[in-house]
Amino acid sequence: MIGNKKLAALAATAALAAMPLSALAQAVDAKAMEARMAQLEQEMQQMREVLQAYQQREAASTAANATPSATALDGARVTAAPAAPATVMPNAMPGTKFSFGGFIKLDSMYTRTSDGAIADGSAGRLFYFPGATPVAVDGNGHSASYTDVHAQFSRFWLGADTTTDNGDKLKAYIEADMYGGGSNAFAGNEVITNTYAVTLRQAYVSWNNWLAGQTWSNFQDVAALPDTVDFTGPSEGTIFSRQAQLRYSKGAWSFSAENPQTTITPFAGRGARINSGDDVMPDLTARWLRRGDWGHFTVSALLRNFRYDGHNDTGGALSVSGKFNLGANDDLRYMVSGGAGVGRYLGFALGSDTVLDAEGRLHAMDGYGGFAAWRHAFSPKLRGNLVYSVAVLDNDAALTGYEVTEKAQSVRANLIYSPFPKLDLGMELSHALRRLENGQEGDMNRIHTHVKYNF
Repeated sequence: MIGNKKLAALAATAALAAMPLSALAQAVDAKAMEARMAQLEQEMQQMREVLQAYQQREAASTAANATPSATALDGARVTAAPAAPATVMPNAMPGTKFSFGGFIKLDSMYTRTSDGAIADGSAGRLFYFPGATPVAVDGNGHSASYTDVHAQFSRFWLGADTTTDNGDKLKAYIEADMYGGGSNAFAGNEVITNTYAVTLRQAYVSWNNWLAGQTWSNFQDVAALPDTVDFTGPSEGTIFSRQAQLRYSKGAWSFSAENPQTTITPFAGRGARINSGDDVMPDLTARWLRRGDWGHFTVSALLRNFRYDGHNDTGGALSVSGKFNLGANDDLRYMVSGGAGVGRYLGFALGSDTVLDAEGRLHAMDGYGGFAAWRHAFSPKLRGNLVYSVAVLDNDAALTGYEVTEKAQSVRANLIYSPFPKLDLGMELSHALRRLENGQEGDMNRIHTHVKYNF
């Protein structure tokens, strides 16, 4: 049988053969026209397909480099974007922001003491340590002078801050300097390399209102410290302590439970000061703080329990401090503290927390101290400070003996020039005096300079 296609072809051929010549010519022209139109339509379809493929490639590239929103996706399936490159801290929580800083500090000082030399390599040779000012107990002291240069208080810190999807705020912070003494007997001295070990200053983590770790005591107001060339300046009148603690802060209030440690003066001063590790209850603190454009004001309280060799006693202290702005170029900073058992918190432990009686019982010792500091900016690059500080210990001489510190005080004046915002060049003159319970006194005069660069 002949197929349908063949029959149709034969019919078309017969029809053409029967047509007149003129009609045949017209039919040929129409046929050519239709063929040409079909070819053009095919070419346009190919061009549309090429354009569509290009647009799809562009859309895929855009999706790979941006996170599409739910609206843009509209339920369509999207290929996952390539994984991001590894971060500097791959173990950190997503979204953590890291910060790093510190400073380089060179201290140079000339010191002259009236009643003997401060021991080489001790804290008193590096900064003002009120308990280190020599006093000749027999009144026959001799003057001494010496120069010290070091960079041990250079510092660095690392912080990590995270805010979770739920709005929780997490922070980790660690800080260290080089005030750790020699790392070994040969390298850690001033003969060859002046090598010093790294010292932990702060290490804590906070979660919203809670803080756990080592940092400044909640009993201390760091923001009130004067702008001095010396590491601490008015040491004897300053509450100064860094230690492990658990702290809770809410609004103007903060409360903490901190590491306990009891310092003890033996009965009648017979022997060196004792440090007791028998404490059970942590030192408890509470603070109220108010801030404003005028400065800040804070009141803090301390409650302690002392234990040693089966005996115990309690103590408490208060501290009031702040900063008051006196216009654009001046401010006044101050601190007044005191109470029973304030010992190791005041003046770098100028006095003990407690004293032993003849039967070995503990008695909390009273102590008081404070400072006032005036700061003036002569220009954006030059500022100066005038500072006075004092501490008085209310010793029971029948228990402590007469060779313990009864009073320490100092006055200092400085000028600090900053040729660049982060560079300080400072010079400070200071005079300090320490008096014993027996009335003997010793003084110290110091010229202290520093170069400090913050980064």
